[in-house]
Amino acid sequence: MQDLIVNLKNEPGSLAALGEALGNAGINVEGVCGMADANGGAGEVHILVQSAQMVMTALEEAGMSGGSDREVEVVSIVDQPGEMGRHLRKIADAGVNVDLVYLATSTRLVLGSADIEGLRAALHGGR
Repeated sequence: MQDLIVNLKNEPGSLAALGEALGNAGINVEGVCGMADANGGAGEVHILVQSAQMVMTALEEAGMSGGSDREVEVVSIVDQPGEMGRHLRKIADAGVNVDLVYLATSTRLVLGSADIEGLRAALHGGR
């Protein structure tokens, strides 16, 4: 899976335009997280998709621009107290830093790290 950053103006309709552009292109957003600049400037939206390239094309066709993308690990978790901490403890004990986290559809935890292979090994064994 890929996490793609899209920078948007912090104004009414920006998120709607993003959603419409992706929907019109038949792209399913499997997870999303966003936050606006505290001073009312731009907003940064992370979207979880199968193909960042498809998203970039859809955004360009809609007159929008996408930012950087990267591979992330998506883990199915149980919706109960302590579940996120249990998974993150494995990663921390392996000495891997997580620099991105959000929840996606179907109770899945999205995790990013500069050491994606170390993150995967910590969660799933190996390395």
